[in-house]
Amino acid sequence: MPALSLVALVSLVSTVFAKQLDGHPPQQQHRHWAPICSGNPTNRIRGCDRYGCGNFGADRDSGKGKHRGVDVICRDGATVYAPFSGQLSGPIRFFHNGNAIDDGVQISGSGYCVKLVCIHPIRYHGQIRRGQQLGRMLPMQKVFPGIISHIHVENCDHSDPTHLLTPDVPPLPQQDSGWATVCAGNPTNEIRGCDKYGCGYYGAPRRNGKGKHRAVDVICADGATVYAPFSGQLSGPVKFFHNGNAIDDGVQIRGSGFCVKLLCIHPIRYNGAISKGQVLGKMLPMQRVFPGITSHIHIENCDRSDPTSNLERGKGRRE
Repeated sequence: MPALSLVALVSLVSTVFAKQLDGHPPQQQHRHWAPICSGNPTNRIRGCDRYGCGNFGADRDSGKGKHRGVDVICRDGATVYAPFSGQLSGPIRFFHNGNAIDDGVQISGSGYCVKLVCIHPIRYHGQIRRGQQLGRMLPMQKVFPGIISHIHVENCDHSDPTHLLTPDVPPLPQQDSGWATVCAGNPTNEIRGCDKYGCGYYGAPRRNGKGKHRAVDVICADGATVYAPFSGQLSGPVKFFHNGNAIDDGVQIRGSGFCVKLLCIHPIRYNGAISKGQVLGKMLPMQRVFPGITSHIHIENCDRSDPTSNLERGKGRRE
């Protein structure tokens, strides 16, 4: 074949292939779905509360059924985003009783099909792009007071979407002055929002508005492993309630220019040195004492200043 004809043929094939690629983009451009709720960049899954657990396969109907979805934590009213690009259809009703959270939408595309329930979408039909605003979280606390508010995420074929919700995390710098992750399952040191017992941010009202929260509550599932936020010297025990309840334990760490108390945990020891990121202990059973609360570690600087910035700088870091 003449060289000129061969070049023309290659050019033609390349053009056709490019057009086919435009019309049918690869489904695996993103191996993981985008974050679906503002304030939860890692698509963290609801743990257990008095209403049940949020993982795929958790018991439902008093053990007679199984949870065929995953509950992604999302505070009431938060912005919800599309996990992937696709076609919308709906509305999707889960409860079929017209309650305040009986709404949702289905997305099909990019090789996936999923239903997102307990949200109000901006529309029920048309195209949407990955990461584009999809709607907002509905007021779950109105229907289930004290529950960990969440989006019910269910694959159309009832398969487990958990691995798709786990985001790609870029490499993080090795040197940083921020604190490490303090609880397994919460790599970003996410702070407790509001539940029927109160709110977890620094300065939140306490004692019916007569006092202020001089600490930060970092979300941590009962029984989860707890890590040292920085290197230092341990001392304790530190008691918060002074009544011997199931979560009245804790420890202080001083070092690396910081001093902090971590409460509602049981440390592996109360004295000696510990390194940043080393196992410190385990989260105590907060649900036994405060049923329905968002289980958390109470983190209080020794001088009662705000530790939020140190926790944020340490997002996702383990050493």
